[in-house]
Amino acid sequence: MDSRTRVERALQLDVADRPPAAAWGHTYREEWSPEQLARVTVDRARELGWDFVKFQPRASCFSEAFGAGWEPSGRSNKGPVLTHAAALGPSGWAGVELVNPKALDDQVRAVGLVARELGPGVPVIQTVFSPVTVAGYLAGKDEAIARRALREQPDVIVPALRKITAALIDFSARSVEAGAAGVFYAISGYATKKAMPEAVYRELLMPFDRQILSALPEAAWFNVLHLCGSGIYSDLARELPIGALSFSTHNQGNPTLAEARERSGRAVMGGLDQRRTLMRGTADEIAGQARQAVEQTGGRGLLLAPGCSVPPMARRANLKAMMDAVAA
Repeated sequence: MDSRTRVERALQLDVADRPPAAAWGHTYREEWSPEQLARVTVDRARELGWDFVKFQPRASCFSEAFGAGWEPSGRSNKGPVLTHAAALGPSGWAGVELVNPKALDDQVRAVGLVARELGPGVPVIQTVFSPVTVAGYLAGKDEAIARRALREQPDVIVPALRKITAALIDFSARSVEAGAAGVFYAISGYATKKAMPEAVYRELLMPFDRQILSALPEAAWFNVLHLCGSGIYSDLARELPIGALSFSTHNQGNPTLAEARERSGRAVMGGLDQRRTLMRGTADEIAGQARQAVEQTGGRGLLLAPGCSVPPMARRANLKAMMDAVAA
């Protein structure tokens, strides 16, 4: 059975011959070149036998598009370095504009290269940050600044989020046109109990999420909502037009895979602890977590994956052990 069929069956809350599986992580040196990023992505997918590819652009690209300055760290284990934030204070938020479209154009080009090279049998999904996640990066990757602006000056930050939303809708559509099977829509730390009450998130931010996801082209059949952090509001997934919910079952206050699947009515993506087990665990520990995820869900509606990005220091042998475990 091919990988696409496995993914399709999982999104239908079913199971094929086995759950589809994949992992992802930053390749900090290659992320500055569409061609190099595409090549390392394709090579990893083929070497490790991923059933799907969650494309991993550099996390700073969205804020770069709106004027934030980042540069390569020059190290394989360290991400981009901030040179200047773009939105600090009322005047900064009011002046948010798309000033560097190439930062997004490069990611469209790269995801298209990957999709064409791997072909339709291995679905590739484009990473798209939520508007408030982009706002946090505009403030220097500082969630507190973005949250404070939402709380104290919504009349200033909400118009900025509207501009970001418009650009993300266009970016998502062009990524699908380039060959992506859908999007991996990432809300990084904001849809959590620590960040804000659920009612506040629903009122101020969820309309932007719904607008972006509802505007996806019909060809986008593999769309994932990623809720990053602890104490996530997993029920949001039921109300958004997505096929799967990605989250870390190992973060405090998060549901199990089975609980999230039942509460959201969506397939679930996760099961493996990316910072401990995939980083430093043994093959037996990795296999144990994979078995637990399958047993907990019966394999139904499960896409086995890390709960978030795997650190670049993780050994390739551990990623291979993950695939060996699901294929056993």
